[in-house]
Amino acid sequence: MPYPFKLPELGYPYEALEPHIDAKTMEIHHQKHHGAYVNNLNAALEKYPYLHGAEVEVLLRHLAALPADIQTAVRNNGGGHLNHSLFWELLTPGGAKEPVGELKKAIDEQLGGFAALKEKLTQAAMARFGSGWAWLVKDPFGKLHVISTPNQDNPVMEGFTPIVGIDVWEHAYYLKYQNRRADYLQAIWNVLNWDKAEAFFRKG
Repeated sequence: MPYPFKLPELGYPYEALEPHIDAKTMEIHHQKHHGAYVNNLNAALEKYPYLHGAEVEVLLRHLAALPADIQTAVRNNGGGHLNHSLFWELLTPGGAKEPVGELKKAIDEQLGGFAALKEKLTQAAMARFGSGWAWLVKDPFGKLHVISTPNQDNPVMEGFTPIVGIDVWEHAYYLKYQNRRADYLQAIWNVLNWDKAEAFFRKG
């Protein structure tokens, strides 16, 4: 939905991902961090009515065309809004715990299978210095890639379709895991919903 952007409902309780992701982290992450991105994005766009009909993906793909005074705000807060909107869906309880359907076939053929994908994504997440994301993405030619982006940059800014995103900002895990990013990354595989990833793969 375009402007004014709204904080999406999770659709499940904050404690639904326990013990892998604790309820307090989920509440703060969703309400405070994501909520701030939405508020800041709306504030940046308020004085430019001609942009109010644009979806966030379109704004991020065409940052250079936006007024110079809001490009950074849209990049950071629009990216934060889109990234987290995808992330909450990927964490929806239930669903397949490993790749399914056409996505599974593509992972097997292009990336060497699920175990190899987990290794590549974990490496990308561990190698991201500071804050950012690790992604499984699809390019316009149907090929899968594992990439990492800084801060709240989203793969659509580079022409990719995001399939799976793993948040490695400290606010995503610090209450439970402190500085142990590796432990958080090991736990995240227990809560990813691969039915949702398959839907993103088919839609993109």
